[in-house]
Amino acid sequence: MVEEIREFSENVSDEKLETDVEKYVDLAKELGATDAKRISTDMIIVDERVRARCYSPRCPYYGTNLNCPPQFDWDLDKTREIVSKYRYGVFIMLQVPPEEQTGDYDNPKHPVPGARKMYEIVAKVQSAAFYDGYPLALGFAGGPSCKRVFCSAVECKGIKGERCRMALKSNPTMHSAGMDAYSMASKVGWKIYPIGKKTEPSQIKHGLELGLVLI
Repeated sequence: MVEEIREFSENVSDEKLETDVEKYVDLAKELGATDAKRISTDMIIVDERVRARCYSPRCPYYGTNLNCPPQFDWDLDKTREIVSKYRYGVFIMLQVPPEEQTGDYDNPKHPVPGARKMYEIVAKVQSAAFYDGYPLALGFAGGPSCKRVFCSAVECKGIKGERCRMALKSNPTMHSAGMDAYSMASKVGWKIYPIGKKTEPSQIKHGLELGLVLI
């Protein structure tokens, strides 16, 4: 049976909005997320230092795709302004094996299935909200850039002015918008560990992929 598409309405009650957001929280879990939480948008942390980490040390994906700086050119005031227009976020977490985020992680051939899965969960939750009458629902992935996840072996078509190959799956990351996803994860009670080039898989219990959909 085909599910009926809701008529768009500018007037959604607080109760209806909260019920729908909880439905998207449940959907994220059904799609494979380890956990998901409804958060108010005043819990979203925006910090200039997050964007600075794109530049120092320079991320290898800087300038290579539409969803990373400098092509993704929101300044942090723009992020704060946009976030303020929303009431809630669906904050999504996926635990991944330590091996996925350690070792030869900077090698484009190093598999990152959890990151791809998070992009897909975010896109599906955003799509569900769209068809429920929230056309301005806005998604952010939280892991490596879309270039790394979807198009590591080819040039980004968007940079050349062409349609993105993965337009319905790729989103900017939380950190490209200046959101401090690590601090946000810690504040909601998710265990998150610092992972760098020297980190051994045996030193951490798991890695995390994070995502966010604004409703």
